[in-house]
Amino acid sequence: MEKKKRSSFSSRIGFVLAAAGSAVGLGNIWRFPYLAAKYGGGIFLLVYLILAVTFGFALMITEIATGRKTRLSCIGAYRALDKRFSALGWLASLVPAIITPYYCVIGGWVLKYFFEYVTGGGAALTGDSYFGDFIGFTGAGVTATPLFWFVLYVLLTTAVVLLGVEKGIEKVSKIMMPVLVVLSVVVAVFSLTMPGAVEGLKFYLVPNFSHFSGTTVLAAMGQMFYSMSLAMGIMITYGSYMPRESNLERSVGQIEIFDTAIAFIAGLMIVPAVVAFNGGDPAKINAGPGLMFGTLPKVFERMWMGHIVGTVFFLLVLFAALTSSISLMETVVSIVCDKLHWNRRLAALAVAVFLLLVGIPSCLGYGPWAGVTLLGMQFLDFFDFISNSILMPIVAFLTCMLVGWVVGTKVVSDEVESNFPFHRKRLFEVMVRFIAPILVVCILAGELLKFAGILSV
Repeated sequence: MEKKKRSSFSSRIGFVLAAAGSAVGLGNIWRFPYLAAKYGGGIFLLVYLILAVTFGFALMITEIATGRKTRLSCIGAYRALDKRFSALGWLASLVPAIITPYYCVIGGWVLKYFFEYVTGGGAALTGDSYFGDFIGFTGAGVTATPLFWFVLYVLLTTAVVLLGVEKGIEKVSKIMMPVLVVLSVVVAVFSLTMPGAVEGLKFYLVPNFSHFSGTTVLAAMGQMFYSMSLAMGIMITYGSYMPRESNLERSVGQIEIFDTAIAFIAGLMIVPAVVAFNGGDPAKINAGPGLMFGTLPKVFERMWMGHIVGTVFFLLVLFAALTSSISLMETVVSIVCDKLHWNRRLAALAVAVFLLLVGIPSCLGYGPWAGVTLLGMQFLDFFDFISNSILMPIVAFLTCMLVGWVVGTKVVSDEVESNFPFHRKRLFEVMVRFIAPILVVCILAGELLKFAGILSV
């Protein structure tokens, strides 16, 4: 009965754009350019591309094929493959449940900055203390607080999820993803017009093998792993909505192209412009929020038509954030529907309340609750560490063990080959059984060493 009532995308392109929208998120826009600048520009880009078409491909096709075969969200899907791995489904379901609340907090920050640019307040964003004052709740008025924008962002995300898979997620993705690509190219063109940007472009595109190191590979692996929405139940959930007649391997390839292209263009938008802004020093590109909410408004202020460029940039970042938060929330809603047998409306509203309640600590963590820390981290940083650095690598490793050594790779191969030939079958088998588990363990070890202060990545 479950399979007959399962929601689905109306077309392969709808699935591809929705899944690509999930993969394309804030990590592509601010984390990828920062890591590319830190780890050698062109050589980091080359390593990332190689990993995306091998490591990333194997894990993504495993998850999507599992979802399409079982027509279930991650808890039911892992259990359907092998009852002994039921706990893995619960572990995987924890990831989006932890990520979505704090991701919506960051999405609220993006919404605030977009609003400021649209209403002509972009110049104020260039102040050295503006972002710190904003997340620190020092502003006057309701709209000056992150809490207002967090709630508004959650409501926007919930509205799309309430509309359903075809009328909500698919329709929104078909609009947002093409617009996002166009806007990215527009901002990249303007960024390259800055004096001195050519040197930054050369650094970003031309591989310098003297910059190659083990940490370069580790950083590229981590970025690729997180960027493609792996090991968090999303691709299994979206795979369960995928039409049976679609070419699974081709769809995965197109998702990879979208995700990698946006990350690449984000680098074109940011690296040359910020390198030029910093006087030619790529090492001065800030990490994380400091890059997007601190440095980039200053770069836009010095750019020709900078106010318009800033408006367009934060619009595309908002689109990228929304497509990811929608997929994260949809994954949690799908789990609730499958396990509790609730209808979509009730499940979505319940999850929205959950997001608001659990997201409040992350929202207040840099302001009124700044004195409260977990493992020495603010709430948002702690939730990010637990989900991205610990749970996701563990889920990916156990998935490789399940498919590679317990039920066998034939489960995935047969699903891929149900309608079309599997051209990269041998690559998939070798990666899932032998190489991917080792790489995932390296990611987990690297993150733990970084947390312990032994490794700087």
